[in-house]
Amino acid sequence: MNLENIKDPKMIKSLSEEQLEKLAEEIRKFLVQKLSTSGGHLGPNLGVVELTLALHKVFDSPNDKFLWDVGHQSYVHKIVTGRASGFDTLRKYKGMSGFPKMSESEHDVWETGHSSTSLSGAMGMAIARDLKGTDEKIIPIIGDGALTGGMALEALNHIGHEKKDIIVVLNDNEMSIAPNVGALHNILGRLRTAGKYQWVKDELEYLMKRIPAIGGKVAATAERIKDSLKYLLVSGVFFEELGFTYLGPVDGHSFTNLIETFQYAKKTKGPVLVHVITKKGKGYKPAELDTTGKWHGVGPYKIESGEGVQPVSAAPAWSKVISDAVLKLARKDKRIVAITPAMPMGSKLMEFAKEFPERFFDVGIAEQHAITMAAGLATQKFKPFLAIYSTFLQRGYDQVVHDVCRQKLNVIFGIDRAGLVGADGETHQGVYDIAFLRHIPNIVIMMPKDENEGQHMVYTAVQYDDGPIALRFPRGNGLGVAMDDECKEIPIGSWEILKEGNDAAILTFGTTIEMALDAAKQLMKVGVNAKVVNARFIKPLDEDMLHTILCTGMPVLTIEEAVLQGGFGSAVLEFAHDHQYHNAQIDRMGIPDKFIEHGSVSKLLEEIDLTTEKAVEKVQKLLEKQSIIKQQRA
Repeated sequence: MNLENIKDPKMIKSLSEEQLEKLAEEIRKFLVQKLSTSGGHLGPNLGVVELTLALHKVFDSPNDKFLWDVGHQSYVHKIVTGRASGFDTLRKYKGMSGFPKMSESEHDVWETGHSSTSLSGAMGMAIARDLKGTDEKIIPIIGDGALTGGMALEALNHIGHEKKDIIVVLNDNEMSIAPNVGALHNILGRLRTAGKYQWVKDELEYLMKRIPAIGGKVAATAERIKDSLKYLLVSGVFFEELGFTYLGPVDGHSFTNLIETFQYAKKTKGPVLVHVITKKGKGYKPAELDTTGKWHGVGPYKIESGEGVQPVSAAPAWSKVISDAVLKLARKDKRIVAITPAMPMGSKLMEFAKEFPERFFDVGIAEQHAITMAAGLATQKFKPFLAIYSTFLQRGYDQVVHDVCRQKLNVIFGIDRAGLVGADGETHQGVYDIAFLRHIPNIVIMMPKDENEGQHMVYTAVQYDDGPIALRFPRGNGLGVAMDDECKEIPIGSWEILKEGNDAAILTFGTTIEMALDAAKQLMKVGVNAKVVNARFIKPLDEDMLHTILCTGMPVLTIEEAVLQGGFGSAVLEFAHDHQYHNAQIDRMGIPDKFIEHGSVSKLLEEIDLTTEKAVEKVQKLLEKQSIIKQQRA
């Protein structure tokens, strides 16, 4: 079957199981082929091929609502809802999103990128359905890793309490991005080996009802026997105690079992949890055998071997630069503890975990817990380093405010993927952390210009004893600069002049320093000598240097790969206002007030005019405006 001929998932309904098996094989070949050139989330999607087809065979999308938690396992859903032809543009600029997208299809009813949101969204849809008096099915599909998120557990509790007709599909592949952790994971492990609990329970109930109730004794004890079976077969009966009808475990690669179970779930009143066992990466050996998380999300690769085809950078990844610095200091300082919310490999903390297992904690998808746990450690004079992606730090905002900054605790936030991240798009762009951290009292925010300054900033953070400190660093590789043998402390709030100049000043930090230096070179060609400053401390500002710059009357341009509202440029404007530099000519460049979609970082920067050419233009306009004002005053 040509997958591009699939325009409507209703065609799945007419297929026999044998035809579904052939379609599943074709979809796996299609995904392996297409993602070998585009990259993407291969492992999760190979694991849900039969599951997705069975869902579309039994239920009626878009009337019935599928909510894909996290969303990186929705590629098969995209294929059977008429989007196979878009895979050549997957995750590319102006192309198809790697996550569910309402603007792409009526079959995408819930947009996701962060985990553990589907159950709450499903509860809202179920309430709306009941208020409207309609009868559609609400089916969130959530992975075992995402189920450890606190929000998912809150939703389970509420759904069970309200007894809403919701069919929760638990896609249990025993591994999310990293090996799962926690007591809930252990409960699922026991469930996997417990056999078909629901079927056995129902058969026993049927048999008991057929026994004549001699003196009523058997009838009186039947329910107790049935309930006792829960504890015999399923240790903890976690989901049933929450109010769900538990169905499973179900072989997630058997159409017979999946279809039979979904049809049963469809007829069951109240909340149902279907526990489906799948194999991540199924059908492609390199992905099937992966135990590291490499095949969760991949770049282009050679199909035959699974070997990556992108050139290997001579410079180390930023995540490794920072984690290596933390590990180096931890060898001498026993106060240093490393924490991550389910991203030990992405944050390159596996070496730390191997060398200091007693001082390493992967808490699962639980950002709020990770932050407050770090605060607890800090109260006991430890130095917790919390490795967390910028986009995921958003999820623990209250904990940063209430538990860390308010108590002025020495937590080190290693904010990975700070700035634009590219192909993962708007849910993952790390552009908000400056704006949501800068206004919180007691916190320091900094970002290095290169790897060497990065390791010095890690050392600075460990030495700092006056509250929390946030170290931002981007996705991708460093610049390949030489590294000092010994780390040194950088004075908090100190900036660095990278190029002297007396006509204008460009203030920037991190990834946009190269842009500023290039702009200064271009300006020199037209006779403008611009100062370029590495404003490495976003908070506190280097007030002495700012006074010096503004006192001269030089126009100032700020550049940041972060949102303009509440960002670094806003801080400079506030400084000028508070110190009555009312005639200062200041302009800003940064991320505009809109969500930035997926695409290569270079394309995205062009789209939002965050370029060298724009920086040159803005400096020239500032100088023209300054000249006009001077003439008017003369």
